Amino acid sequence: MKGIILAGGAGSRLYPLTRIVCKQLLPVYDKPMICYPLSILMLGGIRQICIVSTPRDLTLFQAFLGTGEELGLEFSYVVQEKAEGIAQAFLLTEHFIGDDASTLILGDNVFYGDYFYNEDGFARTVREFGEGGLIFGYYVSNPQDFGVLEFDQDSRVISIEEKPKAPKSNYAVPGLYVYDQQVIGICKSLKPSARGEYEITDVNRTYLEWQQLKVQRLGRGIAWLDTGTPSSLQEANAFIEAVERRQGLKIACLEEIAYRQGFIAQAGFQALIAKLPKCDYRQYLERALSQGG
Repeated sequence: MKGIILAGGAGSRLYPLTRIVCKQLLPVYDKPMICYPLSILMLGGIRQICIVSTPRDLTLFQAFLGTGEELGLEFSYVVQEKAEGIAQAFLLTEHFIGDDASTLILGDNVFYGDYFYNEDGFARTVREFGEGGLIFGYYVSNPQDFGVLEFDQDSRVISIEEKPKAPKSNYAVPGLYVYDQQVIGICKSLKPSARGEYEITDVNRTYLEWQQLKVQRLGRGIAWLDTGTPSSLQEANAFIEAVERRQGLKIACLEEIAYRQGFIAQAGFQALIAKLPKCDYRQYLERALSQGG
């Protein structure tokens, strides 16, 4: 399984915050935004990960993340010259994906909950993934702002609509998608939509037409936050701060996840800690080290 993080776009809804730096490197409480989607891929056991971003911003991601070797990962980087829809990410990463299945996560989406931190949750979903496509359903109060799922009386998905005026359910499709290698051919066959983009909804509709689309509903214990606007970014900051302060556990702490997932040994974890300045983040990792894997 390969992982892809789509971290492009102009971030226009967050202007002027994004005038200097892309939104995926803006802070969400105590770490850059990209750490949150990256942590989800890591928790899923995915170690080969490609970051897709703009020519201006890709060097910033490379400077921050490097090769991934210190975390037991392997990072690749692909330039997106012009943002032309989520599905474009698969066209840009065709060589990276090869004959493997892939998980795409949007660089401004934050997920949190036991499903992602539990070995029987997302990690198992990725490990046991076979053929076709897998998307997720998340109950929202404003479905008209998202791609929306329609279910029949047996809870099977029968349609997907992009930002409908009259939503047929409250279940939105968050920015996390798992597909087999067929996704490359599907994306190559797509035509740009009226807004000039290769729509991920059209990819999902194709899998649905082939009867190869699975949908997993995320329950009430899962948080999904889209950080694309100033208000939603502030909500994400408040949420992460509240959870971390209450539990004393960090969310999306890449070094800790790499250690607990067995991507790096204790010596590698110690080496990472030793490079950090004296700060609360280092003290947290030192506590994690003393508690073992």
